[in-house]
Amino acid sequence: MKLEIYKEAVITNDLPDLGLRKGDVVTLVDELRAVDGSLGYAVEVFNAVGETIDVHMIAASAVEPLHEDEVFCIRRIEKVAA
Repeated sequence: MKLEIYKEAVITNDLPDLGLRKGDVVTLVDELRAVDGSLGYAVEVFNAVGETIDVHMIAASAVEPLHEDEVFCIRRIEKVAA
């Protein structure tokens, strides 16, 4: 499913190598195409006070739009080992 750029979306499964978990909210900042033609997105990750903490490239299958019957939840950030 193609999503709208500059809108918030939710991560659909844990992405431990990126420090993201299912349910994390990200903002889509660009649409990308992999070499094989599959759709992906550049996503910006914000902390609870609105500061950018990271930008990642992820597969389109790893995000979906937010729904009106969902609420936000807070969790502490775990740093990914470099």
